[in-house]
Amino acid sequence: MQHFPVFLAVAGRRITVSGGGETALAKLRLLMKTEAHLTVFAADPSSDLERLAADGRLRLVRRPFGPGDALCAVLAYAANDDATEDARVAALARVDGALVNIVDNLADSAFITPAIVDRDPVIVAIGTEGAAPVLARAIKTDLEERLPVALGLLTRIGKAFRHAAESLPMGRKRREFWGDYYFSEGPRALEAAGAGGVEAALEALLDRHLTAAERPGRVDLVGAGPGDPDLLTLKARRALDRADVVIHDRLVTPEILELARREAVMIDAGKEGFGTSAAQDDINAMMVDHASRGLHVVRLKSGDPTVFGRLDEEIEALEGAGIDWSIVPGITAASASVAALGQSLTKRGRNSAVRFLTGHDMKGFADHDWRALGRPGEVAAIYMGKRAARFLQGRLMMHGADPATPVSVIENASRPDQRILATTLAQLEPALTEAGLDGPALLLFGLAPRVARARLPEIQDLIQTQEATR
Repeated sequence: MQHFPVFLAVAGRRITVSGGGETALAKLRLLMKTEAHLTVFAADPSSDLERLAADGRLRLVRRPFGPGDALCAVLAYAANDDATEDARVAALARVDGALVNIVDNLADSAFITPAIVDRDPVIVAIGTEGAAPVLARAIKTDLEERLPVALGLLTRIGKAFRHAAESLPMGRKRREFWGDYYFSEGPRALEAAGAGGVEAALEALLDRHLTAAERPGRVDLVGAGPGDPDLLTLKARRALDRADVVIHDRLVTPEILELARREAVMIDAGKEGFGTSAAQDDINAMMVDHASRGLHVVRLKSGDPTVFGRLDEEIEALEGAGIDWSIVPGITAASASVAALGQSLTKRGRNSAVRFLTGHDMKGFADHDWRALGRPGEVAAIYMGKRAARFLQGRLMMHGADPATPVSVIENASRPDQRILATTLAQLEPALTEAGLDGPALLLFGLAPRVARARLPEIQDLIQTQEATR
């Protein structure tokens, strides 16, 4: 982030603009929405500028910008459509202590003006670091369609009522009151009875919330999916937006954690196979402790909490403490991985079932029916299987699996740094060693990437020849 977004207080302060043409007017159309004192310097102002000055919308000085003209100004715009003149104006304004923007000159500007969606006092600013103005305008258009014009009126009424709402305790109770107002009661009252109806509805709503019983704490066990925030479900997003506490696994990506409410307490309860781990009992105790204090807890798990997520232990701990809970499923790592291959987990005539295995629990891993899994056409999704690759390879081949059976390893499935390793059962361990995968990876036994599948007969013939000559 090269430009830090802030909302600058400009009411009653000076902003200067140098330029008398359309470029200056374009900036002024936005600046005139503020309560700043605008001064425009132009030796040859357009007729539109003259009209704005005559209407008292701005002060027009009919000469070029000079030394001292930006004194006490918080912002100064150089909008002369002339690079040499803009550079001169910018140098003078900097000496006067103003922040300077040179129109269409990102490198020499101290700030940039974002695209703005105006629902005063709700203001949405959209910036692209100057890289994609067309994209910023498209986002602006989309938001303007989504945010009703009446949102500004609702917000102004709500702002005047904030002092009364302080009778509610800070935290969830106050958030729920404002949520009911902005997303339910307020719009309904405005449509039915206008601004007067909104104020009456606010009074009634506050009374209801003041007398309502305190809601007990709860825990949502939420699947974060494989890592791509675009694959997070809407229900998961809503849970993150409401959470007071988020207890998350190590594999949950920073992009998904960014979606949590800013005020939420974030607790890293990460686990790592064969490495440092947070004890499951400690995680259970954290959930119970926070929910027992009336907080909304989100237990955020990579992938889907129902797949190798120790979900049953957590539910039993919550039920034992009398705490309400719900499950929000997520897209599994297996689904994301097989999608990356352009394949399906099941296929008519190949396999009517798929196995889910985890290499984390080696005792349980050893008890699988390896002979059945080694039959031609079988498919398995193996979680946490990198360190167990040698064991997997030996067990399957010992029980008759074809050494040329395809195995795909998908690292960081669905993420921008996703990698796919296509190999065979015989070459699995050396291929993993050579690839040096260090991110979370899932093994798909019996499946090759679609683009590599055409070469399978050739690879299988080669392996069979090598086996025959040993």
